[in-house]
Amino acid sequence: MLSADGTAVGFNGVALGRSQVYGTVAEAVCVQSPRHRCPSTWCDCGFYCFHEADQARALACDEQYERSVLLEVLASGRYVSYELGLRYQRQTVRSIRLGRCRCGRSAAALDDVGGGIVGWRRLEAVCRECAGRRAVLSLDRLTRLAGVPVTVDEGTERSVLAPLAPLPDDASPELPPEAEIPLLSAEVTLLQARLDEVQRRLERLTDPS
Repeated sequence: MLSADGTAVGFNGVALGRSQVYGTVAEAVCVQSPRHRCPSTWCDCGFYCFHEADQARALACDEQYERSVLLEVLASGRYVSYELGLRYQRQTVRSIRLGRCRCGRSAAALDDVGGGIVGWRRLEAVCRECAGRRAVLSLDRLTRLAGVPVTVDEGTERSVLAPLAPLPDDASPELPPEAEIPLLSAEVTLLQARLDEVQRRLERLTDPS
């Protein structure tokens, strides 16, 4: 998230946490009830973390998390263990890892994708090609605003996905002979119809009557 005046960056959650923006050092706030400390054993509030980065990458396969950034954090304060990690009170972001652009290329900047909240714009990783000439937030600027290192997280599970090399200008996909026959027949029919029309027009123009 980028502040409206462009002087600060922050993060927010996916579900109920979408209404809250927090910085690189933050205390968890329960959006359901302010009457208890976070995390509560009878509530699902608090910051969540995984023990392994691959677990976070696996979560990003879910469409509601796929545009998220990956944060390396130092967890502190009260905590509750769960099956994949901790739910805790306080965190300090140590580094930010960006996923790939929607097109599959490596991120080169952050773009305003809409869907922000009052005072904050929502940003998303974008590559140079998709950014084009739009105004974007550079990774260097993000690093300065956040005060922590920013890198592009390629992730081992993404290594098999890559843009296809473009075909040369004079190249066309080769079709098997049995697939070319109906295409060529259609082209011949179209050419014959055009020739018939040209012949009729020529006869009208040259008819002495």
